[in-house]
Formats: sequence, C-alpha cells, structure tokens
Amino acid sequence: MDQLHRITDIVIEASGLMLTDNFSISQKQGASNIVTSSDIAVQEFLRQHLSALLPGSGFICEEEDVHDVRHDYVWIIDPIDGTANYSRGIRECAICVGLMHAGAMEEAVVYLPRTDELFSAERGKGAFLHHPQTDKPSRQICVSQRPFQDAIMSTALPVYHKEYASVCSDIIREAFLQCNDIRRFGAAAPELCYLAMGRTELYFEYLLSPWDFAAASLILEEAGGVLCNREGQPLRFTQSSGVLAANNPENLARLLSIVQQFCYVPQ
Repeated sequence: MDQLHRITDIVIEASGLMLTDNFSISQKQGASNIVTSSDIAVQEFLRQHLSALLPGSGFICEEEDVHDVRHDYVWIIDPIDGTANYSRGIRECAICVGLMHAGAMEEAVVYLPRTDELFSAERGKGAFLHHPQTDKPSRQICVSQRPFQDAIMSTALPVYHKEYASVCSDIIREAFLQCNDIRRFGAAAPELCYLAMGRTELYFEYLLSPWDFAAASLILEEAGGVLCNREGQPLRFTQSSGVLAANNPENLARLLSIVQQFCYVPQ
C-alpha cells in the first residue's frame, strides 16, 4: 500500500473520534475561537499514527501550539477545520492532513465525515474524490471553466481579526458586483475543495493559518486551480497568510486586482 493510501486510512480512522455528540467545548480566545475535546483527540491520534508512518517527521498543528519544522518532512494538520460548524452540527467541517517537503506540499487528504467526501492528492498525480462510507465510486476532480462573471466566490469576514472587517467587506462587495454570487461555508479547506471540484470558482480570505489551507491547496492545484497570497506571490506553508484562489489564472488575476484596490501591498 502506498503512502497516500496509508494517510487516507489514518484520517478515516481518526474521523471516528469526530463522529460523536459527546464532546466538550472550551474557549481559546473568546467565543469566536473555540476548541472541542474532539479536536484534541483527533490531533493526538493523527500525530501518533503519522509519526509511526514517517519516523523523524515534524508537525505544524492547530491545537497546543505545535510548530516543529526542523525536519525534511513536516505534517501540517488541522484536526477539525470548521470547529464552530462542528460544534453546532453544521456539516462543513473537515480533518486536514498535508505532508510538506522542501517547502512544497507533496500529499494531502481533506475529509468531511458528515458529508462522506474525502479529497486526496499527490503532487503530479491529480486530485480525487472518494466516499469511504458508501460504495459510491471514486473519481478524479477538476475545476470548472466558468468565467469571472458567472463565478461563485467563497469567502468570509475575518472572525479572529475583526479589525479587518471593513476592508474585507469592501473587497467582498466589489467582487460580488463583478461575479455571480457569494457563499460562506465557514471552513477554509472544504471551500477550497469545493472550488477544486467545480462547485465554486473563486475564494478569498484575508488571513488564514497554514493548517487551514495547506492540504487543500495541493488538492486545488492538482485539480487545475491556482492560488496566491494578497501580494500575488506563492503561498508559504509555515506562516499565516491571506489566500486567494480561482479556477484559472485569468480569474485569479482579476480577483487579485480587486483585493489590491483595498489592501495596502508593500512594494
């Protein structure tokens, strides 16, 4: 069994710790930033089993301030992307696991247990959608071909940094006037995967942590999509960043121009 299949099996097994109604909730930095006992349990399970899969690897994880990048290979993990959704029974919440080597994502799995949609990718080998809980066949996915004026954009106001709400509102309003419509699903990785499979065409978030976007970024790229930060540069996976994404370079360039109308970009 190849490594990506082993990662997938570990993620599916970890999802059993997530599919429960018996979890506790605590605040990290106020009511908008919470953690559940399921987040902690899933992260501990993933660290244990991924360490055994690839001995000597490092980790960047959302919970418990794990940031160990002194290794050739580094796992970037969000045990539950969309914890607020998870805590309220909303289905858009996902386990995200990405493997980084030499600054680039090499393998990735994003699993939404409540919808039974598991996205996976290995660099250079395409992106795929699987349904582990059913006998529905797996399939390769790709972005849509819709132009900007017919695009749907996933986005959000910056719940952890409300000081940027005004500039984000301006960006969202201008994009809305030029595209078809706006969606807010409340979890970055599912939104990027929806773009990868053609449900949406555009994505913007003012500031995300690497575990929010690392795994899903590879899935989107392998499905034919493109991403950048607010400066129009490639994403870096060891630091927080603004994230823009689109189904093609032309749409990304147009979205970037809208963002930079309202964001100061150092020259």
